[in-house]
Amino acid sequence: MNESEIYEDARLHCRALCQAVDRLDGADLRRLARWGRRLAAVLTDGGRLLAAGNGGSAAQAQHLTAELVGRYRDERPAYSALSLHAETSSVTAIGNDYGFEQVFARQVAAHGRPGDLLVLLSTSGRSPNLLSAAMTARSRGLAVWAVTGPGPNPLAEASDDALTIDADTTATVQEAHLVVVHLLCEFFDASLVDAAAADRGARTGLATGPEGAPGRAAVPTGPPARAGGHPHGGANGRPYGGAS
Repeated sequence: MNESEIYEDARLHCRALCQAVDRLDGADLRRLARWGRRLAAVLTDGGRLLAAGNGGSAAQAQHLTAELVGRYRDERPAYSALSLHAETSSVTAIGNDYGFEQVFARQVAAHGRPGDLLVLLSTSGRSPNLLSAAMTARSRGLAVWAVTGPGPNPLAEASDDALTIDADTTATVQEAHLVVVHLLCEFFDASLVDAAAADRGARTGLATGPEGAPGRAAVPTGPPARAGGHPHGGANGRPYGGAS
């Protein structure tokens, strides 16, 4: 292969990625916005995000959890997010004792609680270990979101909601998945900002009353918290020790 052919292949690679990203239409962005709002509601109530993938998709899943435990762009609290494939001792022990198909499902059973979220990334949408994780999660009350390659595929159908990337190669799908991960983080952070602004507005209105008159003391505006809060948190629904 001569130099001009190498450059042409690189140009075609970039064009394929641009085309895949361009196919993220309004419905896909609205889906990610919904996911961002739901993720913000779950994590700020002491819930947890679990994520998993195989190979390059494992790296993308771990990228997502790192953005949540650390930060995406702006400073904010740490939130609980675990990449199941990164638990190397668990993965190898479960794979040895129960088979590779159970390496994620067994961890979902251990770490997931009703109301938590499981995000599964797969270029094919056909990995048996991700399908097992999805079934285990749904049976235990977790919501399952899949980010996959072209649909329809078994993982998308086994999940509560799915975003599929229409692209011809594994590399292009994985690159587009990184864009999806970052968009989800943007919508998550925006939801946190919106919720904080709404809370400040409600507190200000209750404190001042109409036309600046003294008002009543602020009172909770949402439904009463469940006894004991979220399964991962204390009585106020916040996780013990921050991002536990």
